[in-house]
Amino acid sequence: MRSLLTAATISLAFTLFLTPLFIRLFKKIGWGQVIRTPENAHNPSHQTKRGTPTMGGVIFITGSIVGYLVGTLTGGAPPTISGLLVIWLMVGLGLVGFIDDYMKVRQQRSLGLSGWRKVAGQIIVAVPFGILALNFPNSTDQTPASPFISFFRDIPMLSFLALGTVLGWIVYLVWVSFMSVAWSNSTNVTDGLDGLATGAGIFTISAYSLVTFWQFQQRCASDALVTAYQGACYTTRDPMDLTIIAASFVGALVGFLWWNAPKAKIFMGDVGSMSIGGVIAAMAILSRTELLSVILAGVFIIGPGSVILQRYYFKLTGGKRLFLMSPFHHHLEMRGWPEITIVVRMWIIAGMLAVMGVGLFYAAWLAAL
Repeated sequence: MRSLLTAATISLAFTLFLTPLFIRLFKKIGWGQVIRTPENAHNPSHQTKRGTPTMGGVIFITGSIVGYLVGTLTGGAPPTISGLLVIWLMVGLGLVGFIDDYMKVRQQRSLGLSGWRKVAGQIIVAVPFGILALNFPNSTDQTPASPFISFFRDIPMLSFLALGTVLGWIVYLVWVSFMSVAWSNSTNVTDGLDGLATGAGIFTISAYSLVTFWQFQQRCASDALVTAYQGACYTTRDPMDLTIIAASFVGALVGFLWWNAPKAKIFMGDVGSMSIGGVIAAMAILSRTELLSVILAGVFIIGPGSVILQRYYFKLTGGKRLFLMSPFHHHLEMRGWPEITIVVRMWIIAGMLAVMGVGLFYAAWLAAL
C-alpha cells in the first residue's frame, strides 16, 4: 500500500509542478500545435490554438515512470515483469505518436505518419509485448498474459493454443496487436478537445486500478483460497504491481490535467494519446479483462465509432453526411455546444462507463462464489 500511495503522489507532483517548465522548454524549441486548415474552416475557434505547446504526453509518461520506480523501489515491492510490460506498451506506442508529432511540427503540416506506417509501428511495439507476456512464469507457473481471450477472467473455451502451438501463437499475437492498434488509435481520435482524452483517461485507468487491486485482494495465493472461494479467485500474475503502475499513471494524468484543462496551456499530442491507449491495452491483457475493456474504456469508442459510421453512411448515400463533422465531439461543436460543455459531459460518460465496468466485474465475482 505504501508503494501505491508513493507512486501516485510522486507522479502527481511531477506533472503538476514541472509541467510549466516543460511548457517553456517546448516553446523555446518550437514544439507548437499545428492546426489542419480544412478543420479550421469548420472550427474557427481552433485557430487560436495554433502554436500552443504540444507533445505534452512526454511529461506524463516520464512522470508515471518516475512515480512507479520510486514507489516500488522505496516501498519494498520491486518492479515486476507485469509493470514493466505496461511501461513497454505505454512508451512504445507513445514513441510512435512522438514520431508522428515531430513530423508535423518539423514540417508545419498536420500530416505526420501515414495511416499504414502508424499501424506498422504499433504492431512492431505490440508483438514483442505479446511474446514477453507469455513468458516469465512465476513460482506458481503464472505468466503476465494468458493464451485465452478474457472477459472478467480467462474464458476457457477461447484458447488460442487450442489451434495448435504455431497457429495458436500467430493468432494470439494478431489479437494482441489488434488490441494495441485499436486502443491507441481510439484514444488518438478522441484527443480533439482540451482535456477530453486526459480526463477520460483518468476515469478509465482509475477503474483498472480498482479492478487489479480487487484481483490482488482475491488472488489465488494458495490451494486453500481456491477451495474456499470455489474458483472465484484470480490468477493475474502481479495484480498489485499493475495497480501501482495504473495509480502512478492516473496521478501523472491528474497533474497534467491542471494545465491541459480548457483553455489548455499545453496539448498531449499523439505521443500522449497513444500512450494512454497503450496503458489501456496492457492493463486489459495483463489483468485478463480484454472484452470488459470495451465498457471500462467505452468513451474512447465514441469518436472512432462516429468516424466509421460517417464514412460508411457517406458511401451508402452517395455523399450525404450522418454527422456535421466527425469525430462526434466536433459534430457537437458544429451544433453550437461550447467546448467545455462537450468535455465535461464526455467526462461524465467516461465516469459512468468506468463505474458500470467495475460494477459488472464485481457482480461477476459474486456470481462465481
